[in-house]
Amino acid sequence: RYNEKALARGDKTLVNPRNGAAGSIRQLDPAIAASRPLNFFAYGIGAVSGWTLPATHAGLLDALAAFGLPVCQHRDVVRGAAGLADFHRRMGALRDSLPFDIDGVVYKVNSLELQARLGFRSREPRWAVAHKYPAQEALTVVEAIDIQVGRTGALTPVARLQPVFVGGVTVTNATLHNEDEMARKGGLCIGDTVIVRRAGDVIPEVVGVVAERRPAGATPFQMPRSCPVCGSHVVKEEGEAVARCSGGFACRAQRIQAILHFAGRRMMDIEGLGERYVERLVEFDLIHGVADLYRLTLADLLEMKRLADERDGVTPETVKQGQIATRWAENLLAGIAASKTPPLARLLFALGIRHVGESTAKTLADWLGSLAVVRRAPAPLLAALPDIGATVATAIADFFAEPHNAAAVDALLAAGVAPADEHAPSPELGGRL
Repeated sequence: RYNEKALARGDKTLVNPRNGAAGSIRQLDPAIAASRPLNFFAYGIGAVSGWTLPATHAGLLDALAAFGLPVCQHRDVVRGAAGLADFHRRMGALRDSLPFDIDGVVYKVNSLELQARLGFRSREPRWAVAHKYPAQEALTVVEAIDIQVGRTGALTPVARLQPVFVGGVTVTNATLHNEDEMARKGGLCIGDTVIVRRAGDVIPEVVGVVAERRPAGATPFQMPRSCPVCGSHVVKEEGEAVARCSGGFACRAQRIQAILHFAGRRMMDIEGLGERYVERLVEFDLIHGVADLYRLTLADLLEMKRLADERDGVTPETVKQGQIATRWAENLLAGIAASKTPPLARLLFALGIRHVGESTAKTLADWLGSLAVVRRAPAPLLAALPDIGATVATAIADFFAEPHNAAAVDALLAAGVAPADEHAPSPELGGRL
């Protein structure tokens, strides 16, 4: 019902109850959480004062129910393995008719004294254990295969499926993980009949292909050689299963994560530029790459805030009083301006080159001395530097050879960003070569 209303409003739908509930509770705006149809079952307590606890967990739940708190009615006290297995079977028979999603049952030691003696591991109690149900499976047909580009540039093939009801929801998409996994499952083709299940009863996945139902003349799907979002070439390193877009912060799909990395404390150290601001700047098309940060004006930032408030249906108190708060925007612009002359090592780290962390960035800066030299260094020269092997050298050379990345670096320089500590290459470089 919530998703039907969200679609009618043009809002995002929730993928599943668990993630929907967690996301609702984490909302900074309580009005958004209040708009979600949330219910809960009480199953434990925190600090207690002025009340003598019952001796058992079952007694505690009964007491909570007597107080008027919602407690799940599907609970029982049993003895021995046979009793546990019987409860698991009974709940499995009821599972599809329940008005909420479950993926298993939990067995708990009943005595609260024994619970206290057993204690906890780092993230879970020693006195409780989950007994999951097998993932439900169904057959359907692959109608298309799309490529999603993640925030780190990873390309993930996703099967678009004929709608099929499995695990309590209608599934229309399923992750195929990567090219190697697709080959392992029989070289997936469009038109294939596949077995689908919800892994952990949450994420739909394709388990395998029904080979005898494959259409005549079908050919296995192949990953693209260029990014479907930005057109940059796709790289797949030896020994890795994941193919990645090489576009870095030139790729829209990677833009938010790339800009956050660029602005980080150990990189360009842009004071005040957090995830919320970056997401809004990208969402409202005010920045397309990191160089655009240095062209932002006070008017741009105030417009971003106005659009975000309008989207969220929020009217700040200052606006109600006929005033516009600008100090935050002035401070952010000052933080951006202060980052224009970073050490070369920080700038190289900030570019988000694959395999280039702080240590490798410092090696490049110390030995090659300037951004111009680093950009034009061929892979064999890079591989001659300390602690830089062939794989890292190739990644660096490929990054600067990619036209989108070269344009992004040129734009940074044109925006006034210039390393403060450039110098001639190390005199020892000739000896290493």
